[in-house]
Amino acid sequence: MLTVDKIFHASVVLKEIVRKTAVVHTEGITDLCDLYLKPENLQKTGSFKLRGSGYKIAMLSPEEKARGVIACSAGNHAQGVALAATKAGTPSLICLPDTAPISKIEATKKYGAKVCLVEGCYDNAYEKALALQKEFGYTLVHPFDDVDVIAGQGTIGLEIVQEMDNVDAVIVPVGGGGLIAGVACAIKSLNPAIKVYGVQAAGAPSMVKAVQEGKIGCLERVSTIADGIAVKQPGEITFELVNKYVDDLAVVTEDEISSAILALIEKQKMIAEGAGAVSVAAAMFGKFPLEGKKVVSVVSGGNIDVTSLSRVIERGLMKAGRSSSLLIELLDKPGQLKDVSRIIADCGGNVTNVHYERTTESESVNGCFLRIAMETRNHEHVRQIAEALQSEGFKLIQK
Repeated sequence: MLTVDKIFHASVVLKEIVRKTAVVHTEGITDLCDLYLKPENLQKTGSFKLRGSGYKIAMLSPEEKARGVIACSAGNHAQGVALAATKAGTPSLICLPDTAPISKIEATKKYGAKVCLVEGCYDNAYEKALALQKEFGYTLVHPFDDVDVIAGQGTIGLEIVQEMDNVDAVIVPVGGGGLIAGVACAIKSLNPAIKVYGVQAAGAPSMVKAVQEGKIGCLERVSTIADGIAVKQPGEITFELVNKYVDDLAVVTEDEISSAILALIEKQKMIAEGAGAVSVAAAMFGKFPLEGKKVVSVVSGGNIDVTSLSRVIERGLMKAGRSSSLLIELLDKPGQLKDVSRIIADCGGNVTNVHYERTTESESVNGCFLRIAMETRNHEHVRQIAEALQSEGFKLIQK
């Protein structure tokens, strides 16, 4: 069973393997609490996963190291195992779902592992890894349901308690549960008064559902930009530890995750992947009773695919009212666009795109629709612009 002594041992073993990430105070991300970040996105490989895989591989016998290790992952665990195995002089084979971002696949290869792409999601990759383990005698480094792996992840909790005084709550991303199981065990063993909260994506609430129902189940499907925590079924060990140590769990939406990623970029100059940003989203959108508390959000990773980052940023801008659009029905006559642009400019908005469309759906034979995309300050600013347009006789269509 997992003990705090084992987590302390892991912290000693990992001193030469991982980077100790210093807690960072935030400004402007949320007014609900005094928010700090544990930036594991700045960890080697860009994720906390190196801690668990590093300790697991360090604990293997010389014979096991010689035979090699195998793992399955959506990306971050793959890179952690690859680097930890390379540092230990151990061959590694990683099974990844073929939906994993190309950047994570290439990074895994760069750290020294061989890669086996598997059609489907994480669970399909896991089945393939088990088959190869049985065939070739590899040691499986499970991404979350392993005591050594959980102990390695728990060193994050030790570092938070050792570095900070008077912490009221720690918020942790949850996929299969290895990170929060280790962090919660460490924190509750050292200071039971500290609240430990877990966060999942609304599109992959496997641990939330398991705790609510009192038993482990398997989701039919998962869908979220937080691919690092898109796990259909939590682990048995982690489920037990979450029930024992974690105070509460919540979910965040895709829009809330996108807003958190954007806030981290703008306010902290920090890149987080979706899975890493869910803990910040929970603090921003009041998922737990944190008013006036000193809170640490664990930013578990920063390996976001650059090709999807722009889409995530755009979604975050829309959620915050920073990017918006209006559909206006008007008469097709000279000067209409000029008047619309003038009103928006007078209100401080910036037009970024205009789409004009003649249509038979208009009440007037000479009617048309004008779609205006704008840069705005917030939702209140959008409302002011809409009211200004209406006050001058323009008809807004809500779509």
